[in-house]
Amino acid sequence: MNEEYDVIVLGTGLTHVNKCLSSQGLGFSTAIGRALVTSQSEDECILSGIMSVKGKKVLHMDRNSYYGGESASITPLEDLYKRFNIPGTPPESMGKGRDWNVDLIPKFLMANGQLVRMLLITEVTRYLDFKVVEGSYVYKKGSIYKVPSTETEALASSLMGLFEKRRFKKFLGFVSNFDQNDPKTLDGVDPNKTTMRDVYKKFDLGQDVIDFTGHSLALYRTDEYLDEPCLDSVNRIKLYSESLARYGKSPYLYPLYGLGELPQGFARLSAIYGGIYMLNKPIEEVIVEDGKVVGVKSEGEIARCKQLICDPSYMMDRANKVGQVIRAICVMSHPIKNTNDVNSCQIIIPQNQVGRKHDIYVCMVSCAHNVAAKGKYVAIISTTVETNEPEKELKPALDLLEPIEQKFVSTSDLYAPTDMGTDSQIFISRSYDATTHFETTCDDIKDIFKRMTGTDFDFGDINRKQNDIFGDAD
Repeated sequence: MNEEYDVIVLGTGLTHVNKCLSSQGLGFSTAIGRALVTSQSEDECILSGIMSVKGKKVLHMDRNSYYGGESASITPLEDLYKRFNIPGTPPESMGKGRDWNVDLIPKFLMANGQLVRMLLITEVTRYLDFKVVEGSYVYKKGSIYKVPSTETEALASSLMGLFEKRRFKKFLGFVSNFDQNDPKTLDGVDPNKTTMRDVYKKFDLGQDVIDFTGHSLALYRTDEYLDEPCLDSVNRIKLYSESLARYGKSPYLYPLYGLGELPQGFARLSAIYGGIYMLNKPIEEVIVEDGKVVGVKSEGEIARCKQLICDPSYMMDRANKVGQVIRAICVMSHPIKNTNDVNSCQIIIPQNQVGRKHDIYVCMVSCAHNVAAKGKYVAIISTTVETNEPEKELKPALDLLEPIEQKFVSTSDLYAPTDMGTDSQIFISRSYDATTHFETTCDDIKDIFKRMTGTDFDFGDINRKQNDIFGDAD
């Protein structure tokens, strides 16, 4: 057993795809190649798909019998009850268990964001169907308001007074015209020196407006951005506005049948390029010689490699705990109040509104997305843990959702790599944060790609060629 692999992916899950392939009895000796990837999340699935497009040979392995880890979508509903140790079985009022596909981690896609670009360029969109999330809201003094992101919406918003509306309208006009390479559009602002705090002062924006701009438009989790150069903040607000402009209701998209469809799409992309899959493969050892990874041992066999990508759970000695996230999955029989009865939405509770250091997020989807039984809604709350009583930190969001039929609460540790892979060639992804979009995940993917290849990630490099789409006809 001396073969080397381009890429081996451990933990992609995607049960029905993997079971089909693993039932063929595929072993280490059936693949060829040179680098090794271990995963339990979309990060590694996306990287494996990208590596496949770039000509690498990929072997997918999973120590679980299902698409694993925190990023799973759970079906049927009975399995969700078991996972959270809820006694008994779901009541009949919950409908058929198979009608449920419940995400453990809530995320939406920015319509004009990096992940959508990856999906379009690799043509993974041919395997997925999306719906536009119907609303984006922000919390202010106990109530929720639609997030205004255009000059027209700003003038109509009840979130601001008359004079604030005019100032905010002027600010949005500045952001819309902003081009860092055209001094005429900068209005005296230096994108690389002027802080965002000073930009807000320039337009005389009040604290409430700053809160929803920084946290609901620029999607920052904390206020640290205020004293950093404004370029990133302005670009984030432009991304929100451009994403909103694509579909109108909100800047967010969500896949039918849940987020589990995303890694499945990238795994199928990898399979079309020759990727092979196996489930129930225990990982006994990551083999390192002279400080560099050389392979992985499973059931007495060794797959050799030149590089390894993994989530922190595979290499805990090379990662540090950097915090915790608490999430609460809430099942309801009603939409969230004061949202015009939409079938899906995001609500952001800015930190300052509830005396915290980190925002609280609410993602709601429903039967309209084939993730719940008819007439049911699933809202997932998430935030970074700040106290010794994490569940109490969710109270402002839980109050918005009442009445709640069933609640599933979990707390997860957040890890970041201490080994950047320069010498070891072990590349470890970061744990999922509390944000409800994939932009930070895509940043991590691009960072790992650069560390692996020594070159910046180029979207043009992952274009599929016409003669490379064999198998798609199925």
